[in-house]
Amino acid sequence: MSTVKAKIIEYEGKQRIAVEFENKLELINRFKKLQGRKWSSTLKVWHLPDSSRYREMFEITLFKYEKLSSEVIESLAVFKKYMIYKRYSENTIKSYTELLIVFFNFFHEKSLQEINNEDFVFFNTEYIMKRKLSSSYQNQLVNGLKLFFREVQNRTLEVDLIQRPRQENKLPNVLSKEEVKAILDAPINLKHRMMLTLIYACGLRRG
Repeated sequence: MSTVKAKIIEYEGKQRIAVEFENKLELINRFKKLQGRKWSSTLKVWHLPDSSRYREMFEITLFKYEKLSSEVIESLAVFKKYMIYKRYSENTIKSYTELLIVFFNFFHEKSLQEINNEDFVFFNTEYIMKRKLSSSYQNQLVNGLKLFFREVQNRTLEVDLIQRPRQENKLPNVLSKEEVKAILDAPINLKHRMMLTLIYACGLRRG
């Protein structure tokens, strides 16, 4: 694809790769062939799962180590081993590691010992807020930084100076009476219709 721009975004609590390109039917059809692609009507952008394959395809370099010092790289390796030893989940290890890489890339001109409380506040304002990243992204960053500096650097920095966002209260999507009736009336098989009606009337879970 020509004239393509790609970047990491936060979408529904997960990291995704947003891809911007010319609004041409040929390009859209080619993009639709990629596995896991989605369109965000809110962000007005196509996006893909954050995977090494797609990072390489669209030349995403956000999480590469080019700007990091050997001290930071070694400390991150120690931190990863610590999390594995403590049986953190693979997703948590991946999220914390990548978030810390973003943070340390942002302050790549500073050594670990030079990073202080003011840097946390500055990063929150200049990176997280300006990019309008989600509350879950911000919370994960705070948790990852606290754990890293406590266990690897043996320092207790006031990471909570990054004010944690309020918990988002999202209203559930509720079907109207007409939509429920249409679903219950859809099965032609009487037995299937009875099963659906029973499940709905009793408030049973799908599982």
